[in-house]
Amino acid sequence: MKKQPSFPWWYPRKVQYYETDKMSIVHHSNYVRWLEEARLEYSALHGVSYERMEAEGIMMPVLEVRCRYRAPMRFGQTAQVYTRLAAFNGVRVKYEYEIHCLETGELVLQGYSCHCFVDADSRRPLNLKTRHPEFYQLTAQLLELEVGMEKEHNE
Repeated sequence: MKKQPSFPWWYPRKVQYYETDKMSIVHHSNYVRWLEEARLEYSALHGVSYERMEAEGIMMPVLEVRCRYRAPMRFGQTAQVYTRLAAFNGVRVKYEYEIHCLETGELVLQGYSCHCFVDADSRRPLNLKTRHPEFYQLTAQLLELEVGMEKEHNE
């Protein structure tokens, strides 16, 4: 499938030799690492870097990751890791991903990850809206932007 995703941003990731298995394809565990790399870049680009959040005492543990593998990637190819914010309520956040092969345009993976916000010291859940309104506002605005772009793409 070579359908262009509606996601507005992508992270380039060159496949390294050590990421491949005996069949000369990328081992499935590496894709989750790429999703995290892309999510960190995406967040930083939009003013919500993990370094800044952690300095403010906010952690974002993973609650769930889902990957649907569609096609393999091989050494030397470049993954386009499309990333977008899909849901946010101040306590939890969901990111959606698609990985496409730059060289072939083929859809390689579709997935998502869900996270919550916790206090770095107590490890208790926290609500960004009340405890960190600046991060809440930045993330809420980003979600609004993403929803608007998805709507335009589907019209």
